[in-house]
Amino acid sequence: MKLNISCLATGCKKLIEVDNEHKLRTFYEKHVATEFAYDALGEEGKGYVVRISGGNGKQSFPIKQVVLTNGCVHLLLSKGHSCYRPRRTGERKCKSVWGSIVDANLSVLNLVIVKKGEKDIPGLTDTTVPHCLSPKRASRIQKLFSLSKEDDVRQYVVRKKPGTKASEIQRLVTPHVLQHKCWCIALKKNKEEAAEYAELLAKRMKEAKETLQGQIARRQVVFSESFYSKSESRQK
Repeated sequence: MKLNISCLATGCKKLIEVDNEHKLRTFYEKHVATEFAYDALGEEGKGYVVRISGGNGKQSFPIKQVVLTNGCVHLLLSKGHSCYRPRRTGERKCKSVWGSIVDANLSVLNLVIVKKGEKDIPGLTDTTVPHCLSPKRASRIQKLFSLSKEDDVRQYVVRKKPGTKASEIQRLVTPHVLQHKCWCIALKKNKEEAAEYAELLAKRMKEAKETLQGQIARRQVVFSESFYSKSESRQK
C-alpha cells in the first residue's frame, strides 16, 4: 500500500510505499477523518498525529466518506455528491466508489499531518514550499504583509509571472464601493419615505372620502326635509 502524506504547514507531499503487513495493520478498521498516532512506521514518525483524508482502491475507485463499508459499492449519484461531477443539468449516474473503512484492498491512502512530532521527516517537514499566489481577500493580504488600512493592497498582489494580469482582489474598499453603499442606503431610505408618504396619502384620502360622504348624507337629509315640508304645505 502507498501512503500519500501531506503537511499543510509546509505545503509538501511525500509518497511512501509500505510492504510490511505488520505496520499496515495500524491503519486497518479505521474510518476516514480518524486521527491516530503515526508511531507504527518507525522512529521518524514518533510524536506525529495524522488524519485519514481519503484514498483509492485497487481498481482506482475513490473513497467516499459516508459509505460505512470496506468494499466497492455502486451508488446513484447526482449534483452535490462527492466523487461525481455532472455534465448536464439534472443528470444522475451510477458510479462505483470505495467504502470509508480502511483494509488491505486499498492501493493509496491519503494522510494529513495534524500534529508535528519530535523529529523532522525528510522531504515533508524540513522544507517549505512557497505559495505561488497571494491571498485574494483584501484583509488577508493586509494580514500577510502586515499592512495598515491606509496602504494600497493592490501593490502587494503576487503574480504568476512578471507583467501578467493580477488576480481580482475580493472585498476591496474603493471609492466606487463606498458610492454604491451610499446609493443603497439612500435607496432604502427613499423606499421607507415613499412607504410613509403612501400610508399618509391613503389616510388623507380616506378622511376626505368620509368627509364627502358625510356632506352628501347631510344634503340628502336637508333635501328630504324640504321636500316633505313643501308637499305638506300644498296639501293644506
